[in-house]
Amino acid sequence: MGLSSSGRFSPLLRWIGITLVVLLSLQLLSVLSLWDWGNEAFRQLVVERLIQQAPMALVGLLLMYLSSRLDDNSDERSPVLWAVCLLSGLLAVLLTASLPIAFGGDKMLQDQADQQLAAKRGQLEMARQQSKEPAVLEQLIKQAEASGQVPASATPAQKTQAARAFVDRQLQQMEGQFKQAEQSSKVALNQRRLAGSGGAVALIVAFTLLCLGSVL
Repeated sequence: MGLSSSGRFSPLLRWIGITLVVLLSLQLLSVLSLWDWGNEAFRQLVVERLIQQAPMALVGLLLMYLSSRLDDNSDERSPVLWAVCLLSGLLAVLLTASLPIAFGGDKMLQDQADQQLAAKRGQLEMARQQSKEPAVLEQLIKQAEASGQVPASATPAQKTQAARAFVDRQLQQMEGQFKQAEQSSKVALNQRRLAGSGGAVALIVAFTLLCLGSVL
């Protein structure tokens, strides 16, 4: 009964595995058909697609490996095992070659985030400096008087206090936006490094082990 069940499941596992590997090929071909290797954005897109879809191929190759082991327990290597060895080795090589591009993308994203945060920080510092100028407070008081936001009976000190409170609220809002942008930037960078470059390294190890396990 055990051998019969294995014989029924083995072809199913094999074809599911082949399907997953073919899906990876189609995903890559859909991007490679737009070939523009001289464009950094295109290279990053290819590497990103490869890293994202490689786990699917890893599962497919594992299913193919298991199906071959269920079919034949002899020491001879079946064509399916050789196919698993070659494909997993090829993917390990491709992922290894993609690491410099992935690391370059990490650095590029870091530089862009630093520039954006530097610009926001500069705007915040400029706003702080301007808030200390008496002319800015006087302008705010005039605008508040013209719009009726300040009672006509208010004293100059009360008007100045209201203008100062308004400026402080604006500064607090800008500081909150800057901190939120800084936090979002850190999350995006960490996610790319761990799920992207870090994931590629883990996949290289997994494909290499699968390649060796298919023939040893």
